[in-house]
Amino acid sequence: MNGNRRKRAALRDEILARAKDQVLLMGILNVTPDSFSDGGMFVDPRAALEQAEALDDAGADIIDVGGESTRPGAAPVSAEDETARVLAVIPGLCASYSRIVSIDTYKAEVAHAAAEAGAVIINDVWGMTRDAGMAKVVAETDSAVVVTYNRGEIQPDINIADDMRDFFANAFAMAAAAGIPREHVILDPGVGFGKTWQQNFDVLARLDVLMDFDVPVLVGVSRKSFIGRLLEREVQDRLIGTLAAGLASVQRGATILRVHDVREHADALKMLKAIDEAG
Repeated sequence: MNGNRRKRAALRDEILARAKDQVLLMGILNVTPDSFSDGGMFVDPRAALEQAEALDDAGADIIDVGGESTRPGAAPVSAEDETARVLAVIPGLCASYSRIVSIDTYKAEVAHAAAEAGAVIINDVWGMTRDAGMAKVVAETDSAVVVTYNRGEIQPDINIADDMRDFFANAFAMAAAAGIPREHVILDPGVGFGKTWQQNFDVLARLDVLMDFDVPVLVGVSRKSFIGRLLEREVQDRLIGTLAAGLASVQRGATILRVHDVREHADALKMLKAIDEAG
């Protein structure tokens, strides 16, 4: 095993072990011109590296780099362009031995390039179902993988808990067939992906379904439209709703929160922990 593989394996195992018994924060770093909340802010690699340092200082445990917006209606990006965007920043991010980097992509080609550059987690919003090569890349690069519950189409009349359970059972079968160890899998209920407005609340309320698989659970609700619709708030005014949904998810067993506002979540989690320990 070469030096890069050893480093990545050590960081992967460290973060997965920590996710078993403490709540971690994944800071969002979009190097895109059109993401719904921070599009265009960190396209310049220098600005991206400065933002990563700010996220670190605020308490981020993981930096999640995205090179293509996944907001509804976003223009598709080629694998070549997406790779160029993320590789402009990932090597610099990974120059720090202790920083743990995730790549937010559903494309196997992008995931492979990011892993070779040092990313240790592949965060796939399509749960390894959009690109047939993704499971192979996860296995070959010995990466951890976030599998997101994303059916790709909205069906209001399904039993969301049963469907989510079946989706993840199939995901574990796919992972096993590709040679991905079960302990390298993280589950995400996929708020905002292929769901009605109400189903976004339903999957958060039924995180017990994910607990049954006995692997870490990641929840990403930061500034999303289901919060804006409920509270009648624009994107930049959804922090309180985001915090409430995040804390409710932690109380239901989630151990990773993917967020824009790291410092505020770190404070909220510290308060929640103090109250729990006092009890």
